[in-house]
Amino acid sequence: MLDLVLGWISGLPKEYIVMIVAALPISELRGSIPLGLSLGMSLSKVFWLSVLGNSIIIAPALFLFKPVSDFLRRFKIWSRFFDRIFERTKRNSDSIQKYEALGLVLFVAIPLPMTGVWSGVIAASLFKIRFRYAFTAIITGVFCAGLIVLSLCALGIFSWKAVLG
Repeated sequence: MLDLVLGWISGLPKEYIVMIVAALPISELRGSIPLGLSLGMSLSKVFWLSVLGNSIIIAPALFLFKPVSDFLRRFKIWSRFFDRIFERTKRNSDSIQKYEALGLVLFVAIPLPMTGVWSGVIAASLFKIRFRYAFTAIITGVFCAGLIVLSLCALGIFSWKAVLG
């Protein structure tokens, strides 16, 4: 899927490509930082573009996730889809239940599959964390995740090839 999206956006300036990849649910910072570095961008430029691209979706997602998911859950196929997402998020979010906003920071900050902004928004909705706490926690987690991924890339431990599998 990531290859398909990259094919669509390949004509855009590389800065936009990095921001779009950072905003996507699957890749987020784990994909945009190595991508930007492979495109020859500097560490600081890649970090800030990735953080911006990943963060730009937080507020709209926090406001819209619950009403949109409630509406779509009225349909059987979407109900099953959201049930799976909710179950998967609940399984991976013990720290959020225990520590609320601080747990949400840790959940978003760990750059592993099924963690990140999109999962953080779902978890904040599931556990009814107030907007201002959820927003602050998710932004903080994005910065931490960005620093972790950037460090791993700078050390040569993580690369764009690793993202593509």
